[in-house]
Amino acid sequence: MTQTKQQEIHLVNRPTGTPAIEDFKFVECDVPSPKENEVLVRALYISVDPYMRGRMNDTKSYIPPFELNKAIVGGVIAEVAVSRSESFKRGDLVLGNLNWAEYSVAKETKLRKIDPNLAPLTAYLSVLGMTGLTAYFGLLDIGKPQEGETVVVSGAAGAVGSAVGQIAKLKGAKVVGIAGTDEKLAYIKNELGFDETVNYKSENFKEELKAATPDGVDVYFDNVGGDVSDAVMRLLNNHARIPVCGSISSYNAEGQDVGPRVQPTLIKTSSLMKGFTVGNYASEFEQGRNDLANWLQEGKLKYKETIVEGFEKTPEAFLGLFKGINTGKLLVKAAEPEYSKNR
Repeated sequence: MTQTKQQEIHLVNRPTGTPAIEDFKFVECDVPSPKENEVLVRALYISVDPYMRGRMNDTKSYIPPFELNKAIVGGVIAEVAVSRSESFKRGDLVLGNLNWAEYSVAKETKLRKIDPNLAPLTAYLSVLGMTGLTAYFGLLDIGKPQEGETVVVSGAAGAVGSAVGQIAKLKGAKVVGIAGTDEKLAYIKNELGFDETVNYKSENFKEELKAATPDGVDVYFDNVGGDVSDAVMRLLNNHARIPVCGSISSYNAEGQDVGPRVQPTLIKTSSLMKGFTVGNYASEFEQGRNDLANWLQEGKLKYKETIVEGFEKTPEAFLGLFKGINTGKLLVKAAEPEYSKNR
């Protein structure tokens, strides 16, 4: 390769409230050179995810915060440009946790080779990647849906929520999806097979949610927190299970997020409420990927992506998460394959 300079995207401010474009900076730097047992990769698709907002705060969490004035790191599908590893060769397609940069150097142990013949490339960042695995383990290990039970999913048209609803249907449950636009509601009902849908922006949201769950709620997969989750909590059945995956309603809150206290409800209904991250299940990823891939190949699992074109649009795409611009997984297409297409 002849390119010697590249662009990286750095976090330069810790946002207060909703992040702004000014919190990011494009920095020109040298294309790095791999050392022994390392490879240089070129970014093709970049994942933007809600959890990244938490990493912009300098607070203790399950994962360290992003460092200021350094490249942001996230899920990336890339192609190998230069290899100094016996495990990879030029043109291999890989998945890794990499810099928001045109090129990155990674240790061979930090990359996983992917096969575009088994599924489209982008599926490895969505239904066969972190979001699909999050849905799979959170629902099946914590939610444990049973045939005939009612499962409610918030953020139901997102990458995780849309997979949760479909997996719950595979287990024989009735599924109620909550989303914020008529287009998203039509997608999860008509294309994904959700039984009922409710628009959380409706003036009559609470009444409509209750009407959609006449037998109460046995499993609530919580992606959003806030007022939506407060409304669902009032409808829990005895021994309900609540996997807590996300709380996007409060990610940009400037003060303490205060709402109804859930303890009395949990006590009265003997319900289980458990937070988790997909990393808790790392030792079981292979089984999860196999099941998801089988359902995908059998046509039992569908997915949708919102793809923003251009590496330079990455910060804008990230900010779009908090405006609900996406149906399904939100990705940035950074480049067309160059080295793999010539193989």
